[in-house]
Amino acid sequence: MNRLETFFGFKEQGTDLVTEVRGGLTTFMTMAYIIIVNPGILSAAGMDRNSVMMATCLASALATIVMGLWARYPIALAPGMGLNAFFAFEICGSQHAPWPVALGMVFISGVLFLGLSFLRVRTMLIGVIPDSLKHSIAAGIGLFIAFIGLQHAGLVVHDEQTLVRLGDLTSAPVLISLASLAAVGAMMAAGVRGAVLWGILLAGGLGILFGKIPPPTAVVSLPPSMSPTFLKLDVLGVFSNWRWVASCFVFLFFVLFDTVGTLVGVSTQAGLMKDGNLPRATQAFASDATGTIIGSLFGTSTVTSYIESAAGVAAGARTGLANLVTAALFVAAIFFAPLVSTLAVGMVTAPALIVVGCMMMASVARVKWDDMTEALPAFLTMLLMPLTFSISRGLVAGFISWPLLQLAAGRGRQVHPFLYIMAAILAAGVIGAYLFM
Repeated sequence: MNRLETFFGFKEQGTDLVTEVRGGLTTFMTMAYIIIVNPGILSAAGMDRNSVMMATCLASALATIVMGLWARYPIALAPGMGLNAFFAFEICGSQHAPWPVALGMVFISGVLFLGLSFLRVRTMLIGVIPDSLKHSIAAGIGLFIAFIGLQHAGLVVHDEQTLVRLGDLTSAPVLISLASLAAVGAMMAAGVRGAVLWGILLAGGLGILFGKIPPPTAVVSLPPSMSPTFLKLDVLGVFSNWRWVASCFVFLFFVLFDTVGTLVGVSTQAGLMKDGNLPRATQAFASDATGTIIGSLFGTSTVTSYIESAAGVAAGARTGLANLVTAALFVAAIFFAPLVSTLAVGMVTAPALIVVGCMMMASVARVKWDDMTEALPAFLTMLLMPLTFSISRGLVAGFISWPLLQLAAGRGRQVHPFLYIMAAILAAGVIGAYLFM
């Protein structure tokens, strides 16, 4: 026990074993919804639900352990929301990439991220991207995820004249989703831990009760096979299409932003920052990158640090020991595959997508709405993601319009050359796509 306390620095962080266990349990409860939601999203790309569930649990567990033992921070990892939607609906949907190729993109982005973790280049890349675009990207992905959730719930449906319209509010799936959404909102307002997970379980219970979901054949069983996705990534296939190669860097930018925001936010809350810097930042970034590589090998989208770890910190977690508790619970979850398969359906996971999308919108408050050179690119980025059902089209709009408006405002010299190069490449790509389509 003394070795454990010394390794994790209990005394320096003012914590103890019981507090760390409680923090790890709290973190798991707040992010366990990903075990159900992630297979539902990635199944849209044609991936096997049970295999993705296994990959989600095991990749999350291993990445969380690496963060806990190497960086020694109470920050858990799992497949990122938004990144999984980009994987399924953009890469495999709009770009028609087979899911093994998409896993190859995730692997390449993870390797690049691991390399950048040991270089100062990561700081430069993050600093180059305008804050307004960083915040609007997060908010736009939130809108995109929420839009998917509204469709899965049946609240928003296709219409020939107006493209979309309100669904049938008297149908059982819609009522079940609405009941779950209301319950999640009420629980979150009351500060209930794991509100999203409880909402999923409520929706699943109602679905079974009213005969809209078949009951699970069992609650506990031996873990399902992971062979449908394990080591099925196609790295070489990525290089057969220039758009797929470019998407590797989109994955990289996404995970960079996510990781920086989460590490800084959670570490600040935990009092782990020293003079504005994060000790062992290299280990933390490398742990995140390692998680992404592991996830691609197992068969899931980008694994990244979870902001939900802040709930564990609020419960007292201060060291990596809390991560070991969270990881153990992810491993235990693989024995509940029948229950997860039953719950990974649209009407059940839709409220979770809507609520997560709502939480991702918080960053929109940090956009400078009184400056048109910042506001318009941010607005286009956010708006085009859900309306074109494409995260990349929103990114293209933002990264082309931002430097152009800075030029128009006479601030061209303040724009980093990298952004001009990126805007030119994206503009050429857009023009080329329409000329040769």
